[in-house]
Amino acid sequence: MIAAGGLGPDSIIELFSRLLSDWTLWTFVILGAEIFALLSIVNVIMTSRTAAGAWAWSLALFSFPFAAVPLYWIFGRRHFRGYREKMREAQHIHEDLIEEVSATLEPHFVDCLPEDDADFAVLEALTERRFSEGNEVELLINGEATFDAIFRAIDGARDYILVQFFIIKDDELGAKLQEKLIRKAREGVQVYVLYDEIGSHRLDKGFVTKLRSEGVKISEFQTRQGRANRFQINFRNHRKIVVVDGLSAFVGGHNVGTEYLGKSKKFDGWRDTHVAIRGPAVLSIQVIFLSDWYWACREIPKLGWQPKFHAPNDGMTLLPLPTGPTGEVEGGTLFFLTAINAARDRIWIASPYFVTDESVRSALKLAAMRGVDVRIMIPFTPDKYMPWLATFSYLVEMEAAGVRIFRYTEGFLHQKVVLVDDRMASVGTANLDNRSLRLNFEISIVVLHRDFCSEIAAMLEADFENCREIDSTDYTSRPIWFRFLVRLAQLAAPVL
Repeated sequence: MIAAGGLGPDSIIELFSRLLSDWTLWTFVILGAEIFALLSIVNVIMTSRTAAGAWAWSLALFSFPFAAVPLYWIFGRRHFRGYREKMREAQHIHEDLIEEVSATLEPHFVDCLPEDDADFAVLEALTERRFSEGNEVELLINGEATFDAIFRAIDGARDYILVQFFIIKDDELGAKLQEKLIRKAREGVQVYVLYDEIGSHRLDKGFVTKLRSEGVKISEFQTRQGRANRFQINFRNHRKIVVVDGLSAFVGGHNVGTEYLGKSKKFDGWRDTHVAIRGPAVLSIQVIFLSDWYWACREIPKLGWQPKFHAPNDGMTLLPLPTGPTGEVEGGTLFFLTAINAARDRIWIASPYFVTDESVRSALKLAAMRGVDVRIMIPFTPDKYMPWLATFSYLVEMEAAGVRIFRYTEGFLHQKVVLVDDRMASVGTANLDNRSLRLNFEISIVVLHRDFCSEIAAMLEADFENCREIDSTDYTSRPIWFRFLVRLAQLAAPVL
């Protein structure tokens, strides 16, 4: 008997002993776990995008239900619920605004791409957006150039500033951004800041409170909105967007942290790329920010919708390409497949990670086998070991097909750049990994202009000078324990 006065240590031990020896109880627990596992397997079969993924999850759920069931409901979801419905809601509520924006941008859209660029017309169907002309794009190489340009634009803001980053840190760079935003808010400029709650999980609440107290509207993305989405934590809003007055926009790989200025304690340097945009496409980028802001806050700020710049001679043809886990079509995967399949002479891709599914690897191999110069640039020193390990598993098949892989040696490579021939170049936030292709909200700026492609080519050629080309022996010559870890990492590739 347990004394009425409470549970002493001996009584607690006795109670646990009885529970552990109660086989009836454990029978029901195990039976319940298997029932949940079977229900989860049904969900896997009905929703999985790939047969391999369905088999892998089903086997894990059946064999290890206690561990696999919670892992599946946190990491196994491939569809971000609620976003598209909220966008339709916003369109219904703000029909007049949608019509105004469409009418304003219509004269700047490209009705038909030239024959040489027709391969990329499918990207319009993929994003439900259109290429526009009259744009000017400036390449910003590394952190100093990027944040100098962003801060100059913020200093000159008169009406509004939109800021969105995956990571914002309360360090020297974050404090400088905070100071500038507060100053503009005090001047009467509307300031909106959006950040990802997972990427910025270390952001001090005081940083947010100070901005809010000074009139800056700031919010996390709020992935887990809605009762059905309480475990929707495996998705990230990985976009990095700054828009100032509808005049200029900035998109690329940089987050807000001193490491992006090359001041990392872990790496000797930091290689990243951003672009500054002026022209009608800025308003399209503004719409992408507002979609995320509406999801987070259920409001549409009053902004300007008249293009404030048009480059002479029609400037550069440009498409802001947002991708994410909100629809039935994997936009990130199809973007890379479009770029790879369109390549005639070369496709160069720079990414901090190379962890893809069979479709992308097959496209890369086929491109190389038809004579395209296929190069993948990735870091020499990793920031995350599992994706770094998984890359080794592809070396043998890539080399056999003629795909060349380079490891950047001058610090950490974080840029996300794609170059196709001298016809298309892309700078954005999307990595060449399964997370960016399927789980993250991303944005890439697709530019169809030969002068810009030449700039990107010169930049990447300089980067290749700081690379070491690797081949299959970088995997086959390693000890067996290392190769075993590589294979384990490859199995985990779908969730890396």
